[in-house]
Amino acid sequence: MQRAPSSYRRIAAHLRRGGLIAYPTESCYGLGCDPDNRSAVQRLLRLKQRPQHKGLILIAAGYHQVARFLQPLTHDQQQRLKTAGTQVVTCLMPALHSAPRWLRGSHDTLAVRLTAHKQAARLCRGVNSALVSTSANRSGQRPARTHAQCRRLFGNKVWVLPGRVGKRRNPSNIITWADGKIIR
Repeated sequence: MQRAPSSYRRIAAHLRRGGLIAYPTESCYGLGCDPDNRSAVQRLLRLKQRPQHKGLILIAAGYHQVARFLQPLTHDQQQRLKTAGTQVVTCLMPALHSAPRWLRGSHDTLAVRLTAHKQAARLCRGVNSALVSTSANRSGQRPARTHAQCRRLFGNKVWVLPGRVGKRRNPSNIITWADGKIIR
């Protein structure tokens, strides 16, 4: 197994300690944390002023990073999820009963996107984990699109990673897995 570069090891350690990060995604900076760290998720929700019942999105570099949260998928379904990610589509997937409520909110599904954004995917691979991914903003406000905007918005409460946001102007579409109905 190849060792992660020291920068990813430092980010992973920060996440394990409950730290929050902001990082570029397909359309804006994302605000994220370790999906297994309940206190980090709660701090992220407070910072965003977002109610927990809405649930959160997880991004990942591959299905293996989210499989433990989801009902099992066939190989064809895994390919379908990968294709959705390349189209910047987030899927509301049937979650395992053991998937944390702090991620699912009041739903029996979990929002998942296999990110096509190269830097976000490298980040997930580098820290060897899926990440919570919600827009870097206060609820109802415009999302930050630059490192500087994130720094002004969150100050020292969030480790802002440098990078470039993708060319998309709108956030990912969100669809239901079972029937492909567009939610957003």
